[in-house]
Amino acid sequence: MSVKWIAALLAVTLLAGQAIADDQEQKKEVAQDKAQVLEQKAAEKGDNVPVPKSEKITQSEVQAVDPSGKAPLDETITCLARSIYWEAKGKDTADMEAVANVVMNRLGHEGFPDTVCAVVKQGSETKKCQFSWWCDGRPDTAQEETQYALAKEIARKALNKQLPDRTGGAMYFHDRTVKPDWAKEYIKTAEIGMFKFYKPHDGSAK
Repeated sequence: MSVKWIAALLAVTLLAGQAIADDQEQKKEVAQDKAQVLEQKAAEKGDNVPVPKSEKITQSEVQAVDPSGKAPLDETITCLARSIYWEAKGKDTADMEAVANVVMNRLGHEGFPDTVCAVVKQGSETKKCQFSWWCDGRPDTAQEETQYALAKEIARKALNKQLPDRTGGAMYFHDRTVKPDWAKEYIKTAEIGMFKFYKPHDGSAK
């Protein structure tokens, strides 16, 4: 093969690689923009209208977000997916979906913030994190590619309103292996996999 052919082949390969990278970057930006809109609608709580197809995040779009699991936790999909991942990775899909339900149930509810990232990080300023993984002092980067891809897919469905609430409106949960004192103050709504789920008696967060 001549030098010219090799050079031409390398040029085509480089161009193809750049085109793929550009496509992934565009998909990521689209997914993040859609997620922000869907997050705002979810926080309003009064909107039970299905998400139009044009506004739904697609599978390829959500997977383009944070593919290495190392992005800063400062946007909707990453915060939701990382919370699902760290709270329930290695457990059944139902457990992971239920964690997503709890985050979405809290979103915009009285006593909770109106963005996913704020919900996930709530309490960190007083070292009383609502989600323990956020305050455990360990790195928050995702480490298992397959599990993190599943967490992002579950986050996509939750934001698209395609994820049934299997927790019965729960806003709190704990592992079956522990018995926290706070659980006595709430109504148990469900037991799913390794978790037990609860909501307040009067509907207000504490």
